[in-house]
Amino acid sequence: MDEGPLKDRLASCSEKEMKRSDWSISHRGGGTLQFPEHTYDSIMAGTRMGAGIQECDVTFTKDKQLVCRHAQCDLHTTTNVVAIPELNAKCTVPFRPAANGTAATAKCCTSDFTLAEIKTLCAKMDASDPTATTPAAYLGGTPGYRTDLYAKTCGRVLTLREFIDIVDDLGLKFTPELKTPEVPMPFGGPGSDYTQAKFAQQMIDEFKTAGIKPERVWPQSFLYDDLLYWLKAEPKWAKQAVYLDETGDTPVSMPTAIANLAKYAKDGVKIVAPPLPYLVAVENGKIVPSEYARTAKKLGLKIITWSLERSGWLGDGSHGGYYYASIANVTDNEGDVYNLLHVLHKDVGVLGVFSDWSATVTYYANCFGLF
Repeated sequence: MDEGPLKDRLASCSEKEMKRSDWSISHRGGGTLQFPEHTYDSIMAGTRMGAGIQECDVTFTKDKQLVCRHAQCDLHTTTNVVAIPELNAKCTVPFRPAANGTAATAKCCTSDFTLAEIKTLCAKMDASDPTATTPAAYLGGTPGYRTDLYAKTCGRVLTLREFIDIVDDLGLKFTPELKTPEVPMPFGGPGSDYTQAKFAQQMIDEFKTAGIKPERVWPQSFLYDDLLYWLKAEPKWAKQAVYLDETGDTPVSMPTAIANLAKYAKDGVKIVAPPLPYLVAVENGKIVPSEYARTAKKLGLKIITWSLERSGWLGDGSHGGYYYASIANVTDNEGDVYNLLHVLHKDVGVLGVFSDWSATVTYYANCFGLF
């Protein structure tokens, strides 16, 4: 890290007893740099690293049960499903080997399987090998900045209720994300009543059934209609509902994303959660709040952001990739992660930061008293 007051402040906390912080929000468990996501192991790693809020990305099975998966159709990269012939055959797109210059492919969705079938799977690091000619080889491809060292045991896919029980026992808070379905809704064919609204309600009902108070829960969604549904049908739970905003990924779309913030505030949304690069810019060689961040604050919107520790090495010439895109020209060493966090805290004023390795955010939070 570059020499300066921030480095000195952080160094002064090296012997500090670290405590849990709600500013440190787990992403897919919070231990996903080393442990398969959305597993007990990842949750425990994130918890031991001080994450105060745990995430479960919520999707549904063929028999309409809720499970924790980052996407409805990611089983082919996050589990061993393609290596089990009878289950691979049920995938939306069963494994196809690489051949004649065409990459290996597969697409396996939670909605392809019953919960009982999904519970037989083993979770793995999120990766695949596009050059693979066998299912076993396809399960490889883990990036070099992660590891398969702790993926040797068979971590099971968790149901939402299992996740709730684990996190409740740990005394933590919850941020369930309702994943946008990759199948037509209503799900289940002609005459089905499993609509998007029913799916959104089912997620909230799981927490009610478990006896969890809404003050401990931050429901999230990328689908704005889900926020509108909760605001109308579940106002107590909507007080902390989070709109995951990724509508400004290009210079052309960003002005519209900024303009839409006024609509969200008018509709009653309290919290927006854009990715890291939406919130910061560079002026005179310094990281500063972006126009998006300044506008959100003026409108009284609170902000959460995602996802730290998801970019690999910052000093390898990539300048942090997508998550550092708006500050790439001042990102060139590993310590720059703390320069970013410092601006997010001091100048943007975010409520919390999602991270794939919770210790980084927790350390900053403890050093600056964010509990």
